[in-house]
Amino acid sequence: MSKTVLLTLGRMPKSLDLARGFHALGWRVVVAEPFAWHLCRASRTVSKSLRVRAPARDPDGYLDDLRKVIERERIDLVVPVSEETLHVAGLTEGLAAGVRLYAPPRAALLELHDKLMFARKMRALALPVPETHPADSDAGKTLAADRAYVLKPANSCAGLGVSMHAAGTPLPERGARRDLVVQERLDGRLLSSFSMLRAGRVLVTSVYRGVVMSGTVAVCFERLAEHAGIADFAASFASKTGYSGFVSFDFVEDDAGRVQAIECNPRVTSGIHFLEAEDVARAIAEPDADGPVRFRPQTLMQQFYPCLIEWQAAMFNGRERGMKWRAMREARDVTWDPRDPLVFPTMTFTSYPILVPAVFKGKSMGETATEDILWSGAGT
Repeated sequence: MSKTVLLTLGRMPKSLDLARGFHALGWRVVVAEPFAWHLCRASRTVSKSLRVRAPARDPDGYLDDLRKVIERERIDLVVPVSEETLHVAGLTEGLAAGVRLYAPPRAALLELHDKLMFARKMRALALPVPETHPADSDAGKTLAADRAYVLKPANSCAGLGVSMHAAGTPLPERGARRDLVVQERLDGRLLSSFSMLRAGRVLVTSVYRGVVMSGTVAVCFERLAEHAGIADFAASFASKTGYSGFVSFDFVEDDAGRVQAIECNPRVTSGIHFLEAEDVARAIAEPDADGPVRFRPQTLMQQFYPCLIEWQAAMFNGRERGMKWRAMREARDVTWDPRDPLVFPTMTFTSYPILVPAVFKGKSMGETATEDILWSGAGT
């Protein structure tokens, strides 16, 4: 009998990659999603889409809904996708016998997701990160006075709440600094990585850079040839922590090619689009499988509709408009697959819960896509 996988988000292209990968393996795919309409709902690879409460608004209710889905749909494997991962990790206790959750314990995720905890952990492991302190500490105040710095919420994602400041720029009033961290601002090229790890071993790492950005989120991205510094970082992190699961890092590379990790996302990021979806699914579904996770031939990928919005916004900037037009013309859309043809043409409709606030309320695409699934740091 075929097995059933539960994906805990359906609105993002990375959810679609996972759905297609598991479908190719012969698995039945169920999606749990707070939005009534979402990207994966138009996919022929998804057997059923079920609406659940939003974890950022009702974390206990969200977990209750997931448990009901797991029982009713006879789920064998639960795979978190994006920012909801920290909430889904709360399923670990009391998960029914025979059901596997593809995520580390919440405590391990928090050590990486929290910007201050991550920086401290990496320094303890002798891995390169910029100096980082609580914004309400004396060390944070000294850093801000002496060097250019980045101010960010400890539990931020998608660049939300992140601001750049020159040396000597005053920090917010002490009462407004709660949960904020101060990080040394590095000069260099921003690179990202997405890895799958198993018991301290790297299965695959894709390294990429943003080509077209929506705020601080890349909506067109280019895979780079293997980067020795990033490969060494991922391998060292894996061996020193014994980590299993998805993990993604953002780096700044200096002129000499040295990298420092500025933050970590212990979840799927856009780097998954450069990997063969079936191989990714097999690596998750078969913990003892030794087969490789192969790269797709495409090295330039885009989310077409966000790229289109960014191109339109650059209409009166000739140089930027031309660059974005070339990227749109040359990049492969991450959702297009002739074997699953309805997803791309229906995206305007299925993405309206994200697009409408972005267009009419002036919010970024990253904010509207994640505001109801964010981890606040409070926990359940």
